[in-house]
Amino acid sequence: QVDVAAMVQLFGYVDVTDTGFIVAILSIAFNPLFWNVVARWEHKTRALSRVFGSPRAACYCLGAVILVLNCVRSHCFTEAMKSQPKLEGWDYHWTYYSGLAISAVGTLFVISSFLALGFTGTFLGDYFGILMEEKVTSFPFSVLDNPMYWGSTAIYLGWSLMHASPAGLLLTAVVAISYTIAVLYEGPFTEEIYRRKQKGVKSK
Repeated sequence: QVDVAAMVQLFGYVDVTDTGFIVAILSIAFNPLFWNVVARWEHKTRALSRVFGSPRAACYCLGAVILVLNCVRSHCFTEAMKSQPKLEGWDYHWTYYSGLAISAVGTLFVISSFLALGFTGTFLGDYFGILMEEKVTSFPFSVLDNPMYWGSTAIYLGWSLMHASPAGLLLTAVVAISYTIAVLYEGPFTEEIYRRKQKGVKSK
């Protein structure tokens, strides 16, 4: 059962009307919305591929923009944490090192996901017509689905614990929710792309 009193105490440290906090939430929500809208638009129109001369060049450009937006999101997240109070009783070595360990695991998942998928596999190459030969099942995909997303969430969780930040924990929950929605939105569409590929192969 959820300890309501503990939850009230935790969020009593968070000023949800703070400008920096609101900006952080908007940046968290904007990123997956942006890349999904742009990638689907590209899949439907091939406009970016025409502008940049090839699907691969267009995918690399979108990937670079996503990386910049992720850096902006992380900056907004960190600034929102720093502007709000720390949680009393959490600002100790055990909390810091627990957060550090969680961030390390998250970083492992993010980096290993990127190495397994490659740049175009990571940054929505499927939507540009750059399809993988087969589904990746090696680590970390052998451990959990969407390890890039959950690894990123773990990094934010660890970062929040390292700062003993209730605001960071709340923002981490927003990250998790935004990624959950993104997975529900992306998963079926990506599966349909590969289903059409299989149909095309069988029809030849």
